[in-house]
Amino acid sequence: MNEEIRLNKYLGEMGVCSRREADRLIEAGKVTVDGATASMGMKVKPGQRVVCEGKVVGQEPGNGGRKSARQGQGSDDGRDGSGADSVKHFPKVKPVLLVVNKPRGIVCTTSDKDRATNIVEFLKYPTRIYPVGRLDKDSEGLLLMTNQGDLVNKIMRAGNAHEKEYVVTVDKPVTKEFLKAMGEGVAILDTVTRPCEIRATGIREFTIILTQGLNRQIRRMCEALGYQVRTLKRVRIMNLRLGNLKTGGYRKVTPAEYQQLLELLEGSSNISTETEEYDDAGILIGKERLDGEADS
Repeated sequence: MNEEIRLNKYLGEMGVCSRREADRLIEAGKVTVDGATASMGMKVKPGQRVVCEGKVVGQEPGNGGRKSARQGQGSDDGRDGSGADSVKHFPKVKPVLLVVNKPRGIVCTTSDKDRATNIVEFLKYPTRIYPVGRLDKDSEGLLLMTNQGDLVNKIMRAGNAHEKEYVVTVDKPVTKEFLKAMGEGVAILDTVTRPCEIRATGIREFTIILTQGLNRQIRRMCEALGYQVRTLKRVRIMNLRLGNLKTGGYRKVTPAEYQQLLELLEGSSNISTETEEYDDAGILIGKERLDGEADS
């Protein structure tokens, strides 16, 4: 934490919980800042002591191990009357970035009305991670999962125009006219989609590379041109490829992949504004994304 930021964002970036969950904890009075109960929308800065549900968040940058002026008062900042630190510290968050091959039928949020299994429950990963964007329940393929909030935002912000590649099958033969229209842009959701790369890979199959994230974008584009999507599989996000990873499996991103990803993300924006929203997993919902990632 190098500058003043919103408390819910700080809790999210420290891997404590999602921003919405942070808001719920703050509203319930379970978060304190320098011993005082936190309030909704408040900001924190280096040197302040943040405690969430009895655990200290972060390393108290700038404190230098100083004791609180409220010691001896039994205050709710987690220190007892003897001046000893009676709270536990959240362990330092070890960065995690996984490539997951999401099966069809698995959802990426916890609010699915059909009560389908969500990806977090499905993976049962030992530490808290959340998806980078979404893939629709009926879609499959590459889904990134991480505990790094800044990385999520940089990849997901529509304005950063990062590439995502999909293999799609449809209900009738792919024509030159269809490919041309898809590549030039299709009118959906009160806008025209950005020009994109697309090529036929079979009689009823094509590969498409998007640089934006409108809700159910590929499905809507196809429907606007009289086609129905039968299967949709994401095979690449930026430099990260699905490869031969089995359905339902996952792997850690290699050091070389991670370094290349950081280089590609250099200069990408992760700055939020007051009007931006975040979903239940703490994932950025930008203006162009509406309520989901490209063909989520």
